[in-house]
Amino acid sequence: MWRTGILLLLPGLLLLAAGELQLEKEPRRLPPPGKLDFGYVPAGLYETLAHYEPGPIGILFHMVHTFLYAVQPNAFPQDLIVKLAKDKFGAIQTEYQKPENIVLTLQAIYYEIGFLVCAAVGLLFAVLIPLVGLFFCMCRCCDNCGGEMHQRQRKNADCRRGLLGTLLFSTSLVITIGVLCAYAANQNLSSQVKNIRRLVNSNMRDLHTFANDTPMQIDYLISQYATAKKKVIYDLNHIGPLLGGRIHDQLDKEVHPALDRVLNMAGAMRETKEALENVSVSLEVLQEGTGKLNFNLSLVRTSINRTLNDPGCHDERSDATTAQLCRNIRQSLSQLQISANFTRLPRVNTQLEKVNEVLRTDLSTIVQRGFSSLNDTPHMVIEQTRSVVENVQNLVDGIGHNISSFSKAFPVQNFLSNFTIFISHTHAKIEDHYPEIDKMDFYRWIGCIGLCCMVVLVLAFNYLGLLCGTLGYDKHASPTTRGCISNTGGTMLMAGVGFSFIFSWVLMGLVTTMFLAGGNIEKLVCDPFHTKELFKVVDTPYLVNPEWRNFIPGYMYNDSELELTAETLYSTCKENKGIYLAMRLDKVFNISTFLNTTVFTKDVVSQLESVKIDLRGIILLEAEGKQNLLDFSEAGLSEINYADYLEEVNKGVTVVDLLSFARELEAQTDLMPRGPLQTALKGHSGTLRQIHTQQITPMEQAMKYVRARGALNQSMRFLERTASDLPNKVLEVLDAIEAAQHLISHNATHLISRETGRYTTTIVGYFHQYIEWVKTSLALEVAPCKPFSNMVDTAEIITCSFLVDSMNTFWMGLGCSTLFLLPSIILAVKLAKFYRRMDTEDVYDDIPTYDTMNRFPRASAPPRHIDW
Repeated sequence: MWRTGILLLLPGLLLLAAGELQLEKEPRRLPPPGKLDFGYVPAGLYETLAHYEPGPIGILFHMVHTFLYAVQPNAFPQDLIVKLAKDKFGAIQTEYQKPENIVLTLQAIYYEIGFLVCAAVGLLFAVLIPLVGLFFCMCRCCDNCGGEMHQRQRKNADCRRGLLGTLLFSTSLVITIGVLCAYAANQNLSSQVKNIRRLVNSNMRDLHTFANDTPMQIDYLISQYATAKKKVIYDLNHIGPLLGGRIHDQLDKEVHPALDRVLNMAGAMRETKEALENVSVSLEVLQEGTGKLNFNLSLVRTSINRTLNDPGCHDERSDATTAQLCRNIRQSLSQLQISANFTRLPRVNTQLEKVNEVLRTDLSTIVQRGFSSLNDTPHMVIEQTRSVVENVQNLVDGIGHNISSFSKAFPVQNFLSNFTIFISHTHAKIEDHYPEIDKMDFYRWIGCIGLCCMVVLVLAFNYLGLLCGTLGYDKHASPTTRGCISNTGGTMLMAGVGFSFIFSWVLMGLVTTMFLAGGNIEKLVCDPFHTKELFKVVDTPYLVNPEWRNFIPGYMYNDSELELTAETLYSTCKENKGIYLAMRLDKVFNISTFLNTTVFTKDVVSQLESVKIDLRGIILLEAEGKQNLLDFSEAGLSEINYADYLEEVNKGVTVVDLLSFARELEAQTDLMPRGPLQTALKGHSGTLRQIHTQQITPMEQAMKYVRARGALNQSMRFLERTASDLPNKVLEVLDAIEAAQHLISHNATHLISRETGRYTTTIVGYFHQYIEWVKTSLALEVAPCKPFSNMVDTAEIITCSFLVDSMNTFWMGLGCSTLFLLPSIILAVKLAKFYRRMDTEDVYDDIPTYDTMNRFPRASAPPRHIDW
C-alpha cells in the first residue's frame, strides 16, 4: 500500500512544477520583470520534537559511552558489514574454510576483540565463582580457610580490624553506588516507556497534519496563479504606457533633438525681430543726436573761417606771428566734425518687415503639434493592439482553467483520505499494544529490581555486620568472650559472603549477556546512526537486491538508477523540505504530459509577436513650418553691412576733444595782439565749450544715448551671428527633421519589433516567476516531510536513548557491583574473625622471671556463664 500511495502522492503538485519556459527564438536580454509577491504557503506546525535530553542521568550515559569506546575504539566496520550482509552469513557458515571467509572471520574477531575479552572475563567470573564458593565451603567445613573458630592473638589486631573494616565499608559504598546507578537506569527506562506513547501520538498527529495540510497547500499554489494573471492583465491593459512608452522613449532620443533645433530656430526668429527693432530705434536716436551736433560744428567751423579771413591775419600790416597762428588755426578746423556719423547708415526696415512676415506663422505651435503627435504613440499602440490584447487575455484565462482542470483530474484528495485512514488504523493497533508493553515493562522492572535486591541483600548483611561488629566490639574482651552483638555482626558478614557466592555468578552471567547485546547495539547501530555511517551501509549499491543499485527507487519506482538514497531522503526530510524534493518525484513524472506550459507560452508569444504598429501618422513638422524656416533664411539678414554699423558704434562722438580744441584755440589767441580778431576767436572758443557742455557730454553720459549705442552694438553682433551661414543652418534643421520623420515612417519597424520582444519577454517572465515559485515551493514548503524523519528519529530515541542507554547503564552499575563482590567476600571473611566469638583462644602460663627463653601457650575453652 505504501508503494502505491507514494506513487499517487501529490500528482497535483507535479502539475504545477513545469519546466523552464522556452521560446522558439533566441532568449532576449532585458532586465528581469517586476518581482511578484506570491505570499507564503500556509503550513501547519509539526509538534514532535525529535530530540532527547536525558537530564542528570546523562552523566551515567556518557560514562557508559566512554567505557564502550575504551573497550571498542575501532572505527565502524562498514566494509565488513556490507560483505557479511551481501553474503547473508551463508557462505561463512557453510564454507568457513575458504581463505576469504577466514579473513572476514578474523576481521570480525578483531573488531569484537574488546567485547570478547570482557565477555571472557565475565564468563570466567561466572564459572569460577561457584566453584570457588563450593571449595571455600568445603574448606571451611574442614576447619580450614578460616573455618576454625580460633583466633590468634596479634599485637596489630586492632589495626588490622580497622583497616579491614574501612576497606569493606569502602567496597560496600562502591557496590552501593553501582546498585544505585542500576536502579536509576531501571527507573529511567520505566519512565521513558511512558513517554513512548507521547512520542508516538505526536508523530501520528504530525502525519495527520501532513495529510490535512497538503490539499490546502496545493490549492494555494493553484490560487496564486491569479497573482501572475493579475499582473499580466494589468500589463496588457497598460500596453500603451508600457510598450508605447518604450517605443516613444526610443524614438524620442532621435526625434527630440531635431524638434528642439526647430524650436531653437523659432526662438532665433523672435530674437532676430527684437534685434532688428532695437537697431531701428537705436539708429534713429543716434542719428538725431549726431545730426544736431554735426550742424552746430559746421556753423562754428564756418564762423571761424570767416573770422580767419579778417585782414588782421594776412594783410601786410599784420605781423608774422599772427599770420602763422591764423594758418595753424585754419589747418586745425578740419578736426571740428563728428566722428561717428550714424546718418550715413542705412535703415533695416526691409529686413524687419520680412521677419515680421515670417513670425506671422507660429512655428512654436507647429513644433508643439509635432511633439503632441509623437507623445500620442502610447494611444496609437493601444488602438492598434486592441484585438491582440483581447486574444492574450483569453489565453491567460485558458491557462488558469487548464491548471485547475488538470489538478482536479487526479485523486490526490482520495489518496490522502486513504492515507489518513491508514494512519488512524495503524495508531489504533499501536494503542492496542500499549497494555502489553506496560505489562512487559512491569515484568522487566520487577526482574531488574530483583537483581538489584540480590546485591542489596549482600550490602544489607555487610552494613549490618559492620554496624553490629563495630558497636558491639569490646577491646577488653577476649575472642572467646565477645558479646552477642559483635558475634551477630560477624555472622552477618559471613551470611553476606554466602549470598555473594550464590548470586554473583548469576549476576555476572546476566551482566555479560546484556553487555554483549547493549554494547554491540550501541557501537553498531546507535553511533553509526548519529554519524550517518549506518546510512552508507543501507545505501550500498546492490545490497538489498542484487539487481537494484539503489533499493528505494528500485522498490518504489522500479528504477534503481535514480539517485535516491536513504541518507538523502532522511536528510532532506530532516530539513523539513517537501516530499516532492525528498522523493525525487520530478524525475519520475513527466510534467509535460500534465501541463505543457511551453505550448501555452508559445501561443502568448505568437500573439504578441503578431503586433503590427504603424507610426506613419506621426507628423513631426508640417509643410507650413518648413516653409516658415525657408522664409526666415531669405529675410535678407545677410544683406546688412554689419562692419559699417560696428565701425560707427566703436567710434567716438567727435574727431577731437572740443574742450582741448577750445583751450588750444584760446592759447593761440592769447598770442595775438589785442583786437577784434582776438576777441572773435575767443568767442568761438566759448561756443565750442558750450557745444561740449550741451551736446557732447549728454551724448557720452545720458542713458538714452548710452543704451542706444549699447543696444545697437549688441543687436548688430547678434544679427551678424544669426545671419552667418543662416541658409545652411536652416537646411541642416530641415534635414534633421526629415531624418527623424523617415525614421518614424520607414525605419521604426526594427525598433518596434525589439521593444515588442522585450514587452513579450516581460509578460512571459511573469509565468516564469510563477512556475519557479511553484517549483521552489514544492521543493521546500509544500508537504514538508519532517514527520517521516521524525519517525526515524523517534525510533532512534526509543531504541538508543531510552532502551539501549538505560540497559547499558544498568549492566554497568550492576556489573561494577558484582565485580566488587569479590573483594567484599575476602574482606568480610577476614573481618568476621574479629567480630565472631571464637571457641578457643590463645592463653599464656605465668613463667618465672628467670626462665625467659620459652613461653608455652595453650588453648582453653571459654568460661561458661549461665546466660550463654
